[in-house]
Amino acid sequence: MFYEFQHLGIPEYLKKEYGKNFVFPVHLHHTFEFITVLEGKMSVTVDGNEYTLTKGKALLIFPDQIHSLSGKGSFHMLCIFSPDLVKSYSAKVADKIAISNLFCPDERIVNAINSLSDSSDIILKKGIFYCLCAAFDEQAEYIRRDSKSTNLMHDIFKFVETNYNKECTLKKLSKEMGFSYSYLSRQFKKVTGMSFNSYVNRYRISNACHQLLASDCSVLRCALDCGYDSLRSFNRNFRELAGTTPNEYRANQKIT
Repeated sequence: MFYEFQHLGIPEYLKKEYGKNFVFPVHLHHTFEFITVLEGKMSVTVDGNEYTLTKGKALLIFPDQIHSLSGKGSFHMLCIFSPDLVKSYSAKVADKIAISNLFCPDERIVNAINSLSDSSDIILKKGIFYCLCAAFDEQAEYIRRDSKSTNLMHDIFKFVETNYNKECTLKKLSKEMGFSYSYLSRQFKKVTGMSFNSYVNRYRISNACHQLLASDCSVLRCALDCGYDSLRSFNRNFRELAGTTPNEYRANQKIT
């Protein structure tokens, strides 16, 4: 699991993409995500709730909701957009979360999103996504969001992003944030379903995978750059999470 910071804080951010047989691991980000299936079906989990998407159905995933996607045999359209793009709706639901993320948008809205390009006027983009949010809002029921927990998790993920390549321990996090070790441990496990150390290892190995493919650095250099002080522990964690050794991963990925 990981937190996507790439588009954090970019005003009126909007990214649209399409994909076949799409699989994406557990993650979250501080943006809305709209996803609909154009062909086949897709399984999506949001905050522990599992949804099956077929043509005509869609999900609106709120900022900081934990989700994953698995769509073998499907073709989908996905949009990630900043809360700033729909400020009025974002303000309305700032302290709320939808009981269900599933809804059935009007086909005209989906077609309008489908027709957008990077060069489309920002007013047009805002109008279409306001229509999308209005359609969701008409069908949705809300409960109050635990904002304290959300902000805490954001700070923890940011800490890992900043410190993964050096000392990145719960003890150090506890000292920097002023919360007890046991409280942070419980909260992290409650929200993510894994321990803090497991998340740090996953984050480090994810970065290691990228570095192995993006550079010609040695495996040892990669291990050190990703926060490991032992090649042995790096190789062990890499095999556990990637299912292969670093050298085999690099060779196999470059072949494919």
